[in-house]
Amino acid sequence: MELVIIEGVGKQETIKKYLGKDFQVVATKGHFRDLSQNSLAVDINNNFKPQYVIMPDKKAVVKMLKEKASKADKIYLATDPDREGEAISWHLCHVLGIDESSPVRITFNEISKHAVLEGLAHPRAIDGKLVDAQQARRILDRLVGYKLSPIICKKIQPKLSAGRVQSATLKLIIDREREIQNFKPEEYWTLQAILSKDKKDIFSSVLQKINGKKAEVKNKEQMDAILSTLTNDYIVKEIKKSVTKSHPGAPYTTSTMQQDASSKLGMNLKRVSDTAQQLYEGVSLGSEGKIALVTYIRTDSVRISPEAIKMARDFINKKYGEKYLPKTANFYKTKSTAQDAHEAIRPISLDRTPDSVREFVSPDCYKLYKIIYDKFVACQMSDATFNSVGVNIENGKYLFRATGKTPIFEGFMIVYNSNKSKKQDSKREEDLEANDIIPPLEEGNILACEKLDPQQKFTKAPARYNESTLVKEMEDKGIGRPATYAQTVGKISNRKYTEREGKAIKPTELGFKVCDLLDKYFNDIINVKFTAEMETKLDEIAEAGLPWQEVISKFYSYFSKKLTVADKDNAKFKIEPKMTDEICEKCGSPMVLRTGRYGEFLACSNYPNCKNIKSIVKEAGICPKCGKAVVEKHSRKTGKAFYGCSGYPDCDFVSWDPVSTEKCPKCGEYMTVKKVYGNTRYKCSSCDYTRIEKPKQAEAEDEE
Repeated sequence: MELVIIEGVGKQETIKKYLGKDFQVVATKGHFRDLSQNSLAVDINNNFKPQYVIMPDKKAVVKMLKEKASKADKIYLATDPDREGEAISWHLCHVLGIDESSPVRITFNEISKHAVLEGLAHPRAIDGKLVDAQQARRILDRLVGYKLSPIICKKIQPKLSAGRVQSATLKLIIDREREIQNFKPEEYWTLQAILSKDKKDIFSSVLQKINGKKAEVKNKEQMDAILSTLTNDYIVKEIKKSVTKSHPGAPYTTSTMQQDASSKLGMNLKRVSDTAQQLYEGVSLGSEGKIALVTYIRTDSVRISPEAIKMARDFINKKYGEKYLPKTANFYKTKSTAQDAHEAIRPISLDRTPDSVREFVSPDCYKLYKIIYDKFVACQMSDATFNSVGVNIENGKYLFRATGKTPIFEGFMIVYNSNKSKKQDSKREEDLEANDIIPPLEEGNILACEKLDPQQKFTKAPARYNESTLVKEMEDKGIGRPATYAQTVGKISNRKYTEREGKAIKPTELGFKVCDLLDKYFNDIINVKFTAEMETKLDEIAEAGLPWQEVISKFYSYFSKKLTVADKDNAKFKIEPKMTDEICEKCGSPMVLRTGRYGEFLACSNYPNCKNIKSIVKEAGICPKCGKAVVEKHSRKTGKAFYGCSGYPDCDFVSWDPVSTEKCPKCGEYMTVKKVYGNTRYKCSSCDYTRIEKPKQAEAEDEE
């Protein structure tokens, strides 16, 4: 019997089906060996030697792996095809007594029969450079986290933490918030002229220039002066016609998939990550059993294999015809900072259309698979083409401009229309409005003005990040790697450094304090530039074999000096408690609002003379089991909020979401109610009934 060891249990059934009865497939269930949680676990005086232990919750898994390995004729290590996967295979060699230089490591970029068997046919030794890069990252993060966190706890409040990547990400959010706070809007005016030819064929134009210079109208007085000097003669000065093309975008990387799933599908990063993992590991497709639908979902590359390009071109030619197929395949350039270890995210087979799997998979799986599928097909299709017209219209010293764009050939847009919104300038809105159609005009034509529409506007502050724009910024700045984006954003939220305001990510007072402290003592380490440079160093370890101890030693020598300065400084960054109207029933002093690990609580202002504290009870509906109030509670292990009956332990009702007073109109069971991206979602606890209610303001905007 030959043994194949993988990471995730989710793909166990799929791989076993492809390998057959002579193979046994078992999973490590992720990492099983790591630095001890009870100490630094890095010997600073011994060349930063890591001290690994079996993780407490994985001892049974390791015991099982040893038993299976002792009976196997041959062992293959098929953990994920990335640095973490390589490190897990290396740990398996140490735990199972396997020679890491022997050909035991197999990889595959997709879980298809061909890819799995191809990987099995070409085993190799463990790649020591990849392992070293992962070890360096783990040790670096441990040193930063374990050394910084005590200082933050000492100077702000207990049970806080910091990290190399998460703190740099928090700084991005804080810097943007301060930019918003310091922003001073400036007034400006735009002028739209609605014109016509022979009192028909109405179209719009916008004031662009005055005396040959860009029109900058700063106040009403200036606009009134313009309006008073405009004549009735609008003369067509110049017409420019052209055929413009729109090229399809690249297939998805982890980052771009997360961004589109967030902005187009309304999925948060965790849902995207979990759903993508299901598509990669395999979903049950009725009688076919578990089938993987997409290639590896942690990648920063837009590269496509020649086989996949051929698959796409054959599919396009057959379904859409030759005119939708470019003469040569479309190629996309991967960023120079990318590892380029794997292909872009794409469907394994185009024969499995989104509609063919829809009845078997969850709505999230269907929606995510559809945009992955459509994006990949579109990336190998012909350009979309348009007739574009630009018309310059003179009125004395004033120049107005009208633009129009009409489609000629839809090209790739028949499959995938990105619907990208124009990037809003942080200072000005887009002033030039495009027309669908510009009527036939000739130079010298005199046009009639049907209406003048002057509008007062103000420059806008940059928008707060949402999950989509934050991930894009992290990628652009080189912070973290594809596998870490969702985890990092989730971590700073779970630690109450950020909060949500609709879709926007907003820093909390605690987040400001943590960032201010790190800025004061570690501003040249906890920042975007340093974090990105360290990623480059890790790449050099993985690709060029740069000794990892050298990288860590150089960093720690500098970092330790900073730690000493910070520890000796007596400056405090305490969060001042907020006074409340509630009176302490023990001593009569006012109660104050404080923040702890599990959120806000009330404490006596007479502390330490009076140590009275009280939790803040937030009611969240009526218990469907006993009729008592449902209240917000927090898990002591994770700090995550949940909702339970106030009658506990007599009543054990719990829910992850608040309980609605409204019963399900479909089955009569209780419903949960939750804010989702600014909307209110009602969801039945028993059947599939769901209702989304938008705020009245949003509904009005939609109607407009």
